[in-house]
Amino acid sequence: MRKGKFITVEGCEGVGKSTQIALLKEMFAGSGDVLFLREPGGTAISERIRSVILDIQNKGMSAVCEVLLYSAARAQLVEEVIKPALAEGKTVFCDRFTDSTFAYQGCARGLGAEAVERLNEIACAGLEPDLTIFFDLDPVAAFLRKGGADGEDRLEQEGMDFHRRVYAGYKLAAERYARRIVCVPAGGDIADVHERVVKALKERGVI
Repeated sequence: MRKGKFITVEGCEGVGKSTQIALLKEMFAGSGDVLFLREPGGTAISERIRSVILDIQNKGMSAVCEVLLYSAARAQLVEEVIKPALAEGKTVFCDRFTDSTFAYQGCARGLGAEAVERLNEIACAGLEPDLTIFFDLDPVAAFLRKGGADGEDRLEQEGMDFHRRVYAGYKLAAERYARRIVCVPAGGDIADVHERVVKALKERGVI
């Protein structure tokens, strides 16, 4: 029987997820019961799939190929790492999960919410996050803050229209899955954003 807590962290490119996750790692430093993962990745197989997905040389990748690769990486991570960790009572944080697929492939790529939800069901084998923290910042402000797109990241190299569709997808997900998604304003001071995250974790009984 599952005993641990599963928290996912979501947001557009450049919203500050990495910074906030680093602060959470500091907060939980020394605790053997907290695990931090990333998607796609987290296992040897999933990391290899990640390299294919993000490779700037793969600009010709179709939307269907892309979503299936994400789903394959997720299925391996869920089976190999997340479910066993939760069964041991650990708290698992994952940088991106199913809502990324909903926003990027379902909405921005136009594959549709229903198709993506079905793929997520297959890949996750019934696993859902207990809590999703969505760092809410529009892509124009986010890219300005991070100093532009990463030239080595295929997804970041998509145009601003694409990233606006991603943001709209996240906002739709926040409405569709309001029970588990908490929107955290990601603009302003880093410490203030961290306080909002801690507040959400406390309210949901994670800490």
